[in-house]
Amino acid sequence: MFEKVLIANRGEIALRIHRACREMGIQTVAVHSTADSDAMHVRLADESVCIGPPASKDSYLNVAAILSAATITGADAIHPGVGFLSENADFAAMVEEHGFVFIGPTPEHINLMGDKVAAKQAADNLGIPVVPGSDGEIMTAEEALPVANKIGYPVLIKAAAGGGGRGMKVANNDEELRQAVQLARTEAKAAFGNEAVYMEKYLGRPRHIEIQLMADGHGNVIHLGERDCSLQRRHQKLLEEAPSPALNEEARAWIGKRSTDAMKKLGYKSAGTIEFLYENGEFYFIEMNTRLQVEHPISEAITGVDIVREQIRIAAGLPMSLTQEDVTFFGHAIECRINAENPQTFMPSPGTLTDYHAPGGLGVRVDSGIYAGYRVPPHYDSLIAKLVVHGQTRNECLMRLRRALEEFVIDGIDTTVPLHQKLIVDSEFINGDYDIHWLEKFVAEQA
Repeated sequence: MFEKVLIANRGEIALRIHRACREMGIQTVAVHSTADSDAMHVRLADESVCIGPPASKDSYLNVAAILSAATITGADAIHPGVGFLSENADFAAMVEEHGFVFIGPTPEHINLMGDKVAAKQAADNLGIPVVPGSDGEIMTAEEALPVANKIGYPVLIKAAAGGGGRGMKVANNDEELRQAVQLARTEAKAAFGNEAVYMEKYLGRPRHIEIQLMADGHGNVIHLGERDCSLQRRHQKLLEEAPSPALNEEARAWIGKRSTDAMKKLGYKSAGTIEFLYENGEFYFIEMNTRLQVEHPISEAITGVDIVREQIRIAAGLPMSLTQEDVTFFGHAIECRINAENPQTFMPSPGTLTDYHAPGGLGVRVDSGIYAGYRVPPHYDSLIAKLVVHGQTRNECLMRLRRALEEFVIDGIDTTVPLHQKLIVDSEFINGDYDIHWLEKFVAEQA
């Protein structure tokens, strides 16, 4: 097992990784920008190294600085967390080349799944159901038109290297398609430095379902059930729950086995998540995330499996501590992402916290690195806390979540707590009757 792990991230996820390491008897190294010198994970880590000024490109994306920090502190391995360099195949390769262990999948698998076109082709070859669409990149509207007429409108043009909704356009007819292809390519070029786009059938009211997977490189691949991540605004998740109100045990078992079989064929190792659109009883592959997910705690809540701990064991060359037969699902869990944003306009709200009190009690977990007096910097993602609630049933979970949100105190800045309070008492949400477009309509009605 490793003696020392460098955590190449910040915020709540860095603290989450630190805690897993400490429980395994592993020392931690926190790297941080000058803006994060007072961050909780920096305070708690065994060692800390400043790697640059506030801008991400000069600190958390500064590969040379991170590798230097690992060298001078004598770290054995590097955990990339989520975001930043977590799905950068070149970084993973450089980590290994410099004699450290990358706590994640191989650079080859990161690279494969990082290209949306290649990932879709790989999924199809591995027996994972995919959305009907183009066989590869769409270069021009002339190439797109016959494909669109074959699969039927509406269609979706998506950036091959994209994410977060950028480089994504919907077309309802030939004229709109001509504009969408050019706009998507221009937007993709500006956002990702890669203008490649592809086409998929646009589904009307799908849900966003993802399967949490773990593979140890010793032939053992398991799934920890699904998460429903349909509540999104501008393709950014706001609330997730597990299991999904839309799936039954048969559907869960079917897509779980299909996903684990595919990962066995691929020879995948580490944690990973396959994301699907789900409509009318059918699953359609969207993408695979070759890293830890922000919403991993709800899978932990309903299975009792420490995903980060298993990630570290796998990276150290050890087999997982359980098999699929050992995985049992219990109860229901919901995660609310608490962002430093105005709950109505969603404008970022950095600043100093004048008061802070986290909710507690049975089945309540808060993943956060904030505290009274902490200054939320303006330079990074607005996520400042994750409220995770577990109950024996979905109704118990909802009642407990309502109580926990009432207890949550974050003063001095705006947060999305009030939005969550309104959302979870809406009758359609309570009934589980929502899709990936539902939250946008809900927010518009609140304005």
